[in-house]
Amino acid sequence: MNTQPIVDQIPALRRYARALTGDPWAADDLVQDTLERACSKWRLWAAGSDLRAWLFTVMHNLYANRVRRALRQTPGGTVDIEEVAHQLEAPDPALGHAIDLQRCLLRLPQDQRAVLLLVSVEDMSYQEVANITGVPIGTVMSRLSRARSRLQELLDEPARAAQQAPAASTPPRSVTPLRRLK
Repeated sequence: MNTQPIVDQIPALRRYARALTGDPWAADDLVQDTLERACSKWRLWAAGSDLRAWLFTVMHNLYANRVRRALRQTPGGTVDIEEVAHQLEAPDPALGHAIDLQRCLLRLPQDQRAVLLLVSVEDMSYQEVANITGVPIGTVMSRLSRARSRLQELLDEPARAAQQAPAASTPPRSVTPLRRLK
């Protein structure tokens, strides 16, 4: 078994895992579990098919299983982030827009976030994302559209709040709208 093709995919797997989990330690664990599963199930990969898509599918399924397991083990059900958003500590404005984007990405539903990251960050085609997530291509396009719209709303919230709030001692910071780079 030549492991170099798998090793070449580790940076992309780490990026996707960090964006999915929002936690560097959990992301590294997810990548490690993905690589372990890929090595143990190597015979299931069809030679000549897209190794990258197969690895992302393995990672996606592992992450989905972890989320489902955590939901079953959580006493009292789940907590909707929208219900507790007012209790969350705001990030330091000096840290820049990167933290705002990460915070907003984590507020997206998991299925929308996964599609948005695979298309936007990993530059995968809709068909590849459909194969990875196991949903029809139309669902991928719908989730991507909803994710982009919701992300834009979340990123614009500080600007809307500043416009609606009375004049404060500090001027409101501007929010740069997202632009598609492709």
